[in-house]
Amino acid sequence: MSENSSSGKDSKKKKKKGPFHPVRTAIFRGMGVALPPLFTIIIICWLAMMTNQYLFEPVTSGIKTIVQHADPKVKTAAYFPEADQGKAEIGHKDGVMYRRADDGKYISSEIYEMVMTNPGEPHPKTADQIYNRYIEIKYLPWYITIPSLTALLFLILYLLGKFIAAGLGRLSWGVFERVVHRLPLVRVVYSSVKQITDFLFSERDIEYTRVVAIEYPRKGIFSLGFVTGESMLDIRSAANEPVLSVLMPTSPMPMTGFTVTIRQSETVDLDITVDQAIQFIVSCGVVVPPQQLISMASDKDAIASPDLQEDIVVPATGESEA
Repeated sequence: MSENSSSGKDSKKKKKKGPFHPVRTAIFRGMGVALPPLFTIIIICWLAMMTNQYLFEPVTSGIKTIVQHADPKVKTAAYFPEADQGKAEIGHKDGVMYRRADDGKYISSEIYEMVMTNPGEPHPKTADQIYNRYIEIKYLPWYITIPSLTALLFLILYLLGKFIAAGLGRLSWGVFERVVHRLPLVRVVYSSVKQITDFLFSERDIEYTRVVAIEYPRKGIFSLGFVTGESMLDIRSAANEPVLSVLMPTSPMPMTGFTVTIRQSETVDLDITVDQAIQFIVSCGVVVPPQQLISMASDKDAIASPDLQEDIVVPATGESEA
């Protein structure tokens, strides 16, 4: 036994850290600090761009189309005699002065001057671009458009949620999901996305009282679980002690799992919150709550301490007694 322990110590001593170990450790530590906020910013920016591309831009395009037919000042071109088309910089028609755009079309001088004082990016050159910019300045300023469209988005989501909660909406949604689950490739992507969105946005109908650890699937292996109640009276009577209902989540999707009933004496109460337990499960044990981190230095000191070693009692075996 002593030879094995000494050989193990010798092998540990032979493991020497390379000259670049401090640099590599510092880089990894910096990545651990920088990547979470960086990925958070990237995801938020990506969601904002997707919302702008697939919601805000189609709505603003529809508003521009309506304005082009409703505003009498917005016209595609002012028609002058063919001899003057594309030549004169300024033209007059029906008492209105027009300016020539780069594409040869004439637009109202009033609109032209308004746009040129606030052209935006990219700089408008053709008549259609100048008219679009004019509509943006007059009818779609950002301080009105963004709050209005955001409120419209939340209103649509609210009405959709109310519709799904109703009987007809729930029936329609069930038919839609059955159709999706019959499509070979779509059902795989849809099921994965639905699991994530259900975990992020669905309300938790189960009230978790605390987080515990139980020895499962065998003695010596501990698994995390959420206490949901005190289970059934008949099970408590058969066990002759208090029992608990525990939801056993699975990694990396904690919304899936199974329920067990276990003696309360066989559970270990953990000093962590439900959110910390979920982070631990989703990360497959990588993200450990700060108050549960083990200090490696103190752990080594405790092992090497002679006082603690004296307190260790080795159980006597039959051979030693003999």
